[in-house]
Amino acid sequence: MALASRQDTAPSRKPPVRRPTGLRGFWGSTVGKKTVMAVSGLIMLGYLVAHMIGNLKIFFGTDEFNGYAHWLRTMGEPVLHYEWALWIVRVLLLAAVVGHAAAAYQLSRRDLRARPVAYAHKRRRASYATRTMRWGGIILLLFIVWHLLDLTTLTVNENAQAGRPYENVVATFSTWYGNTIYVVAMLAVGLHIRHGFWSAAQTLGVGNATRERFLKVTANLLALVLTVGFLSVPVAVMTGLVG
Repeated sequence: MALASRQDTAPSRKPPVRRPTGLRGFWGSTVGKKTVMAVSGLIMLGYLVAHMIGNLKIFFGTDEFNGYAHWLRTMGEPVLHYEWALWIVRVLLLAAVVGHAAAAYQLSRRDLRARPVAYAHKRRRASYATRTMRWGGIILLLFIVWHLLDLTTLTVNENAQAGRPYENVVATFSTWYGNTIYVVAMLAVGLHIRHGFWSAAQTLGVGNATRERFLKVTANLLALVLTVGFLSVPVAVMTGLVG
C-alpha cells in the first residue's frame, strides 16, 4: 500500500520540448528575426544608393535621364528579355521589404509580450531610436505605395505621360502635395538609415570599439548623403533649376 501511495504521488515527468530546427527555427528565434532585418535592410540600402545615383542624372538633361530609365528596362539583354532584370530586382526588393516589415512587427510584439505588466509611473518605454525606426518604417511603407502609384503606374500623377520619365518627375514635384510627401519620406529615410545601419552592424557581430566609431560615422554620412541626394531633385524642380 505504501509503495502504491508513493507511486501515486510521484511527480509526472513532462516530455522535453522539441524546438524547431532549420529555417523554421531560425525565423522563430529573436536572433534570426534580427538577422533577417539586418540583411534585408542592407539590401534596401544598396538599392537606395543606386536609386539616388540614377535620380541625379536628371541634372544632365532630358535625354540623359530618359536614357537611364530606358536602360533599366533593357539591362541584361540579350541574355535576359526586356524588363526581366528589372523584375528580378523588383521581386528581390519586395522580398526584402516584406521580410524586414514582418520581422520588425514580430519583434515588436515579442517585446510587448515580454513586459505585460504596465509601469507604475507613466514614461516612454521605447528609446528615441526605437520610436524613430518604428514610425519611420510606417511612413516609408506608405510612401512606397504612393511612389509606385505616382511614377510607376502613373495612377496619381495627373500630368503623367507614359514613356517620359523626366517630364513625369517634373510634374510630380510641381505640386505642393508631391513635394510635401517626398520631403517627409526622405527625412524619414535619413533617420531610418542613421539608426538602422548601426543596428544592423551590431546584429551582424560588430564588437570592436574602433569599428563601432567608424560605423557610427558611416551611418551618419550615409544618412546625410542619401537625404541630400534625394531631396536635391524636388528642390531643383521647385527652384526652376530642373524643368
